[in-house]
Amino acid sequence: MAHIDLYTDGACRGNPGPGGWGALLRWNGHEKELSGGEPNTTNNRMEIMAVIKGLEALKNPAQKVTIHTDSKYVKDGATQWMHGWKAKGWKKSGGPIKNLDLWQHLDKLLQVHDTKWIWIKGHAGHPENERVDALATAAADTYN
Repeated sequence: MAHIDLYTDGACRGNPGPGGWGALLRWNGHEKELSGGEPNTTNNRMEIMAVIKGLEALKNPAQKVTIHTDSKYVKDGATQWMHGWKAKGWKKSGGPIKNLDLWQHLDKLLQVHDTKWIWIKGHAGHPENERVDALATAAADTYN
């Protein structure tokens, strides 16, 4: 089983506004960059989308994937909040779950792979984080 590092980031020009996501997959000395965006979205949606698109790009299920993100929203959502939302029928106290469609999609992908999450400080000179930030920003800028 291959071990894959997935670096992700999302960006938005205004919130909401034009947004982009970037992902970098690294395994066995190989790399693959991915990016995309939407004309009217939010930063949080793009952060989740980066992880989704990175996981969707994996050809084989049951991979060991370390997800590196600067988004505590995504990391905490996937590792802490999602379990409670699912137990309550995808509901939470205090109102609807924002970005529910993406959380449910991410949940399905996380069930296929053996994932570990690492939070990294954004905009702090981390080479891979800077790289995916540039991908996300460039994707967002295509809608300006």
